Amino acid sequence: MNAHKVIFCKTNTLKLLWTSGRRSWINRLHDGVCGRVQASFSSCSPKVCIVGGGPAGFYTAQHLIKARQDLEVDIYERLPVPFGLVRFGVAPDHPEVKNVINTFTQTAQHSRCCFYGNVNVGQDLGVEELRRAYHAVVLSYGAEGNRSMGVPGEHLAGVHSAKDFVGWYNGVPSNRELNPDLSYETAVVLGQGNVALDVARILLSPIDTLKTDITQAALEALAESQVRRVLIVGRRGPMQVACTIKEVREMVNLPGTRPEMVGAEFEGVAEALKELPRPRKRLTELMVKAALEIPGEKERARRGEVSRSWGFRFFRSPVEVLAAPDQTRVTGIRLAVNRLEGSGEGARAVPTGEVEDVTCGLLISSIGYKSLPIDPSVPFDSRRAIVPNTMGRVQQAAGLYCSGWLKTGPTGVIATTMNNSFDTARTLLEDIDSGTLDVSAAKPGSQGVSALLEERGVKPVTFSDWEKIDNEETRRGEAMGKPREKLLVVEEMLQVARA
Repeated sequence: MNAHKVIFCKTNTLKLLWTSGRRSWINRLHDGVCGRVQASFSSCSPKVCIVGGGPAGFYTAQHLIKARQDLEVDIYERLPVPFGLVRFGVAPDHPEVKNVINTFTQTAQHSRCCFYGNVNVGQDLGVEELRRAYHAVVLSYGAEGNRSMGVPGEHLAGVHSAKDFVGWYNGVPSNRELNPDLSYETAVVLGQGNVALDVARILLSPIDTLKTDITQAALEALAESQVRRVLIVGRRGPMQVACTIKEVREMVNLPGTRPEMVGAEFEGVAEALKELPRPRKRLTELMVKAALEIPGEKERARRGEVSRSWGFRFFRSPVEVLAAPDQTRVTGIRLAVNRLEGSGEGARAVPTGEVEDVTCGLLISSIGYKSLPIDPSVPFDSRRAIVPNTMGRVQQAAGLYCSGWLKTGPTGVIATTMNNSFDTARTLLEDIDSGTLDVSAAKPGSQGVSALLEERGVKPVTFSDWEKIDNEETRRGEAMGKPREKLLVVEEMLQVARA
């Protein structure tokens, strides 16, 4: 009869050492979900729960797992699919940005990490229930709300938030029925950040450049679009735009379009260039060139042949959305004309008392996402729309942390979120090392949570379940000549995951 011995180690891996004659091997047991042994003996390991399966959540998990060999991480996500804004926010003509999904997949497949989709924390589970089950809880659920313009008429038909518009073409289930009316010549985008430029670019791009993972419904609607002119409006000046040079360069080089600027809005900018920091200087130089430089003969001929245009409009703030005679849909936007007080990044826009009306049939507000409170037990700053924190530690809530946009507000790109999340992970690890965060008491982790979910009829989607969805989306995409066709209905996602 074979002799065997059970070994437990600090990394919470249960191993069986079997010895039979000359043969011996170590066989690792799996629970069939994420490669982790779910046994009562594993309760000695520090257990961390992350709420939100987007970039902030995965980056936080990645750092925690790499930095400490005995720590287990569970990621809970409201949707059945992972990756948050990498899947749902990155523009479809920027597929290279989504390569970070490969890194997130490695994290999800790590033996000390589990992904649980289709679990809505705040509804299916309370944060206090998670805190009882885990040594630490990290809130990384991002910014799912829209900032309001706060002007009359913003709820008229034809007015959309950039978040919802991006969600429509990127396959967010809750935005699949947005059906924006693209039958009007002029669209106005309020805001001058990268998302605003993404929206403008998607509205004007040649259809062939969009045949990536954009939804088929959006692709077909854009193919029939009558939008020929997009104005990108900001309350301050050229030296305060929030976008980056990459996005502006893409607009300048967008095939089939020409820039349409107002030269007077760049008055004095060329003279101020030498005082600007290098990144801001390069960005501003590019805009000045597009606005003021007289094109050569070849470029003039090209511009004369194209039918689509885009342009920045500076020193303008929304005052009122103008309604059509039947008062049901947008027909224009009334803008306050501003002047700047101060200079540089800190310059403030002050109304001059003048107003200007711009005719448009589509108005997209890109003035920012905002986080929403998740649970009454979690402190929330409603003015700043963040969870109050110090270096990721939630104030007056030991063992509770936050990362990503919930921590800082909706600013920066994916690399910014990575650094932000790594900082939160380091803070949490420092608290373990210092004893500030007590990990000596046994915690049930996902075992305790799984029991609660089962009682409530909630069936989580594991990462291997997600891979079934991934395969089905890839298969559907290939049939359409695209890399992916996303599933848009949660029930269909669940059906595929459980097939």
